[in-house]
Amino acid sequence: MPPVFEAYARVLHPAVRYAGDDDVDVRWDEVAAYNGTTAHRLMQWPAITGSWEYVGEEDQPDVWNDSPAEGHLPAHVAAALATLLAGWTTTPQECWFGWCDDAATDRPHLTLPTCDLLLRSGPITLAAANFAPEPQEQSAAVWWPADRAWFVATDPTLMSTYVGGPAGAVDALLGAPLEVHPASPDDPIGHDTDLVNPAPTRF
Repeated sequence: MPPVFEAYARVLHPAVRYAGDDDVDVRWDEVAAYNGTTAHRLMQWPAITGSWEYVGEEDQPDVWNDSPAEGHLPAHVAAALATLLAGWTTTPQECWFGWCDDAATDRPHLTLPTCDLLLRSGPITLAAANFAPEPQEQSAAVWWPADRAWFVATDPTLMSTYVGGPAGAVDALLGAPLEVHPASPDDPIGHDTDLVNPAPTRF
């Protein structure tokens, strides 16, 4: 996340609980309360659940069945985020989206240490698009408007997405129904960086 914006936010990817044929979003603070751990802006999934087995494997069926998606912003969350951010750019119909893909192509790309991001432009509604071949699901790893008013990044190893932009946009995010916390470009990230609830021991 470039350290050039007025304010930053961390959007937590929700866990999922099965309710018949429906999937219900489960907030991290709800999971922390269930496990007797502390919800805070730098919390990490293994630390609030108490086990590394809960990263993409086991579940806690009384509260959640699928852990938060790693490296993928769920489409409905991306759509809600895009709807809010659309009001904070002069170019909502002209945005850029990047996703990891090793396929040879003449498409514009952005070279990062972990992969080459293929780029495409389009309206902000593409934030909710699937950038992977079916049946896989993959959100854009980065997206931003042509006027560079804000920037959204989803690291491939994280269960949260970061947003940088105007202070008003971040304030609006913090007041939205999404589970969002204030962030800083120098925040520690990664599953083992919870400073309040220490990560459980790996075996």
